[in-house]
Amino acid sequence: MQKAFIREIFLSIQGEGPHIGEEHLFIRFCGCNLSCKYCDTDFLKSKSEEYTPETLLEKINSYGQNLTLSLTGGEPLCSADFLEEFLPLARNCGHKIYLETNGTLPKQLEKVINLTDIVSADIKLESSTEQHIPQQTLDEFFSIASKKEVFAKIVFDNNITADEIINSIKPAQKYNFEIILQPKMNGNDFAVSTEDCEKIFSQYRKQYNRVRLIPQMHKYLNVR
Repeated sequence: MQKAFIREIFLSIQGEGPHIGEEHLFIRFCGCNLSCKYCDTDFLKSKSEEYTPETLLEKINSYGQNLTLSLTGGEPLCSADFLEEFLPLARNCGHKIYLETNGTLPKQLEKVINLTDIVSADIKLESSTEQHIPQQTLDEFFSIASKKEVFAKIVFDNNITADEIINSIKPAQKYNFEIILQPKMNGNDFAVSTEDCEKIFSQYRKQYNRVRLIPQMHKYLNVR
């Protein structure tokens, strides 16, 4: 039986992407295969609780039925073998599966894509994360993710380059999904000026029309 470390479980408002404002039950998994410069998530196993698929299902069912489960992290796909066992149980209880992922683990995604309803995938820009993600990895990931409802989030700051804009648009053009531009934040403050947000948004829109600019609204609402 698979087990996974969960840092926290909490009911809140989705503050990012096109499903903004929906009530989601957030399940924060430990561990990540990346180390992004702006990441402020504390997902140490020493501060977490270990679950089996059955004990996690019992926990989430205590919050209600027919919930949208936002699998977040860390990187939930680092626990793909656990998810293979857990997700059928959750779906049988009427829960909807919303996967938040960094978009870099296509082989792990393949294991659970048919058990997922929505894929919220990041496209990591090296200028803001200091992580280099090969274009081939993105293409492989989104070729799988496009089997379900999928969109991409792109966190940006003033260091974004013209090549990064072009390359981050390529998978969206190929697989026809929406891009959500998300200004980088310093705490609850923008790290990008309004003028620069508008400029970068315009540069994206000139090359691809399925683009929206949406900041992290849960920070404005002062909710988790």
